[in-house]
Amino acid sequence: MDPTIVGLIGIVALVLIFFTRMPVAYVMTLVGLVGFCLLRTPASGLKLMARDFYQVYSSYGLTIIPLFILMGQFAFNAGISRRLYDSAYKFVGSQKGGLATATVCACTAFGAVCGSSPATAATMATVGLPEMKRYGYGNKLAAGSVASGGGLGMLMPPSVVLIVYGILTEQSIGVLFVAGIIPAIFMTICFTIAVNIYCRMFPKQGPVCEAYCWRDRFSSLTGVVETMIVFLLVMGGLFTGFFTPTEAGAVGAAAVLLVALLRKQITWGGFTKSLYETLRTSCMVLLLVAGAVVFGHFLAVSRIPFQVAQWVAEMNAPGYVIISLIILVYLIGGCFIDALALIMLTIPIFYPIVMDLGYDPIWFGVIIVLVTQMGVITPPVGINVYVVSGIDRSIPLEEIFAGVLPFLVALIVGTAFLVAFPGFVTWLPELMY
Repeated sequence: MDPTIVGLIGIVALVLIFFTRMPVAYVMTLVGLVGFCLLRTPASGLKLMARDFYQVYSSYGLTIIPLFILMGQFAFNAGISRRLYDSAYKFVGSQKGGLATATVCACTAFGAVCGSSPATAATMATVGLPEMKRYGYGNKLAAGSVASGGGLGMLMPPSVVLIVYGILTEQSIGVLFVAGIIPAIFMTICFTIAVNIYCRMFPKQGPVCEAYCWRDRFSSLTGVVETMIVFLLVMGGLFTGFFTPTEAGAVGAAAVLLVALLRKQITWGGFTKSLYETLRTSCMVLLLVAGAVVFGHFLAVSRIPFQVAQWVAEMNAPGYVIISLIILVYLIGGCFIDALALIMLTIPIFYPIVMDLGYDPIWFGVIIVLVTQMGVITPPVGINVYVVSGIDRSIPLEEIFAGVLPFLVALIVGTAFLVAFPGFVTWLPELMY
């Protein structure tokens, strides 16, 4: 059978099996293995899978993932996330929808020490949802702000998605982290504008809460000092080249643990829970990486990536048309496939095309993270929506999906702006490096 036809059948099978809710890593490994065996031999397919899994699990570069996840777990179990939320609330809680704005700001700040979208959504849902419901916020705005704000954890450094993108494309993870700072702040501003407009249209969704004096506001900042110290320590070390990204993850995790011990706000139970959740999440991500590598080798022997690249090259269309088509693929694909899995599946196909067009690889990485960020809040996958729904089962799933619509519009507008003005992404990395 023609390799291209086998490759297309494999892609269709991949998408269809996704709908069975089978874990993405297992699906990619299974389809990749069967497809490779059909195009080569069963023996070569089994050897390929064993080699790919060994190379992934023995990769020093991937040790950065569990280290940053561990840092986020320590921050959650030490109560850092709750202090971030309280501080943000005292500053903006008296505005229309201020509590939702505080949630978005807290998500951005927590993303600075977590880097995982579902982890940020889960953390802030645990902290923020009860508070917003206590102050009379509507379910749509409350749950929508948590699910959408959690997506900022994908962009705010340290970002697990940017780490994986850097590994796949051999780009500097430190430079990618720097490039994500301004877009993350920019998208936070876009989200706060969306909250304000939404609350003007539907005032009952975001009532005005208690106003605090400036003394109380500034005193609450003592609760976020440790977060700023950890952030500056990790990012400062990366900027100056004092330590590698892997070492930065280790330093960050140790720093958060030290803060928690000094404040006496982490118990032995919290410590062991952090280790358990880190192990569970890290295994999931690494298995996902290994499955994507197996599937990627299957795509390579099917020659689909090369034919796609050739087709795009022969289009003779302007660069902005091709990059728009690529972004559209990510936008649609993000609705069906997990963001991390989508990036690992498609980067081997689209990255060479983008480089041939002369686009900046750092800019492309940030844009792709922004576009796939939409996928974590759109059906049918919408992982952040399911995370929030799992934490508060009293809110119907359809209300959460309705609540993310204003933030989805803000994401589309913000992404279009950064595509039109790439300097907003590349300016800080060029300045620092």
